[in-house]
Amino acid sequence: MSEHQTITYRTERDSMGEKQIPSNVYYGIQTLRAVENFPISGIKPLSTYVDACIIIKKATAIANSKLGCIPEDIGQAIIQAADEVLAGKLRDQFVVDVYQAGAGTSHHMNVNEVLSNRALEILGDEKGNYNRVSPNDHVNYGQSTNDVIPTAIRIGGLLALERTLFPALYDAIFALENKAEQFKNTVKSGRTHLQDAVPVRLGETFRAWAQILREHTLRIDRASDDLTFLGLGGSAAGTGLNTHPEYCKKVAEILSELIDHSLKPAPHLMAAMQSMAPFVNVSGALRNLAQDCVKMSHDLRLMDSGPKTGFKEIQLPPVQPGSSIMPGKYNPVMAEMTSMVCFQVMGYDSAIALAAQAGQLELNVMMPLIAYNLIQSIEILGNTISALTTKCLAKIEAKADRCLAYAEGSLALVTALNTHIGYLNAAAVAKESLETGKSLRQIVLERGLMNAEDLAKVLDLEKMSAMPASAIGV
Repeated sequence: MSEHQTITYRTERDSMGEKQIPSNVYYGIQTLRAVENFPISGIKPLSTYVDACIIIKKATAIANSKLGCIPEDIGQAIIQAADEVLAGKLRDQFVVDVYQAGAGTSHHMNVNEVLSNRALEILGDEKGNYNRVSPNDHVNYGQSTNDVIPTAIRIGGLLALERTLFPALYDAIFALENKAEQFKNTVKSGRTHLQDAVPVRLGETFRAWAQILREHTLRIDRASDDLTFLGLGGSAAGTGLNTHPEYCKKVAEILSELIDHSLKPAPHLMAAMQSMAPFVNVSGALRNLAQDCVKMSHDLRLMDSGPKTGFKEIQLPPVQPGSSIMPGKYNPVMAEMTSMVCFQVMGYDSAIALAAQAGQLELNVMMPLIAYNLIQSIEILGNTISALTTKCLAKIEAKADRCLAYAEGSLALVTALNTHIGYLNAAAVAKESLETGKSLRQIVLERGLMNAEDLAKVLDLEKMSAMPASAIGV
């Protein structure tokens, strides 16, 4: 707005009095109070969370219109307003800080007011004329923050998983399986306790990571089933006060159609509104995934370390200069970023666990924190795994000669001799090799412990590092 344009205002009233609201905004007096009360982080509600809330309002408007609880024309206007927001309009009108009034009443009223004012415009009326379309009596008919917000967390979680995390995991698994096939014949030294161990195949390292992600996908999917049981319809305390007898079932059916998930009313609405256990369960599964992603990212950094003084068994694709002072330096930045995001997800999980146990009696007032942390965890994990896949995993190259040299020089090869010369003899051979620099083969032959032909068969790296078919699900 230019300095010559005059800002006009409308007057809105609530139970606490009057306030002047800029005429051009779609939120109302309760949103403005929240903005004034909570100038905390500057973080606004996540887009997916807004989507979830708007979808719920669309579903409730459909249900309440069909059940005769709100006038048909008002219901249709609310539905149209919801569709416009879902299409990307008015997204800047959701302005309440994520750290806000307990239970999420501030954000909830922000949603109700935006839809109410846009519905008024659709009906040819002026914003703020809540006698015609009320944020409370029409948009929020038969609802309460106490059943809408836990439902929105469920819907938001399901949307975030389907949009972000699951596709990213599928792509990562595919990329890792491709690398497993590409590197299936590359022999490298295994390492346990960060010390030399028996030889393995580089391809199987990648195949193991793919399997780990596949199992995490299943765990998260199973945990997300908890999100499909809705407390919507419980209204203020789980008793269903001020709702139509058919509303609870009907709104669950409509929501199922809108998000293409099989949703159903919870067996006990009061329980579904009080307990945050479903969110703790999903968050725990995310934390579990994050922990293995950290381990994988650290492995990638170790295997790429160098180029002259580290392992350098693989080459991660350089994506940007790595130093402001050392020319030609490239760092494993995608793996580093992955660890940072995973640490944040673990922190979010701890906050969710604390918030989940902080409810009292019929309500958990910490839901805004849970909503933000859970959906944010899903989305940043999904975005991270997607970026790691496209910028790193899919373009990794093997340093096969370096891998083979480490494998051939490893004292752990002596392990294969145990059943032929005994553990104590094998230990003596390993000790002499380390002290003298002689090869294991040379020492075994000098001591007359095995003949050359048998020794060559036993110390066959290809055979030693091959995975049995039963161990890889073949």
